[in-house]
Amino acid sequence: MDEHKPDETPEFDLAAFNEFNRGTLPDVLGIEFVALAKQRLVATMPVERRVHQPFGLLHGGASVALAETLASIGAWLNINQATQQAVGLEINANHLRGVRSGLVTGVATPIHLGRSTHVWEIRISDENEKLVCISRCTMAIIAHNTLAN
Repeated sequence: MDEHKPDETPEFDLAAFNEFNRGTLPDVLGIEFVALAKQRLVATMPVERRVHQPFGLLHGGASVALAETLASIGAWLNINQATQQAVGLEINANHLRGVRSGLVTGVATPIHLGRSTHVWEIRISDENEKLVCISRCTMAIIAHNTLAN
């Protein structure tokens, strides 16, 4: 019996994808993907010294990096990867609760999947499922050869 929902990408190996991210910003911040589907992505990030601001709280920029990482991969899953790429166009975030330690979990869902833009909502919660940050990220969908090397 196939346990995958229709919008999931069952051929996508999470371990291989996380390994592919080694040496990039998500790796530096400790971001790990735990679920990848076209309509819902989930990733975690440890809250420790490397993602703190100087006063010992989760840095808002680290939350934004988690949010944009989720939106970017979500957009990538929903485009023709042979001819298109997704790049960040705009992001905003409201930081609602401080976190000093533990693990935060980001859940991204699409609000709009258009031909030239995607808009994603990302909700970041602490280990007690209390909302820490809510973000909206707009991704531009462009032709693969648009960006200069």
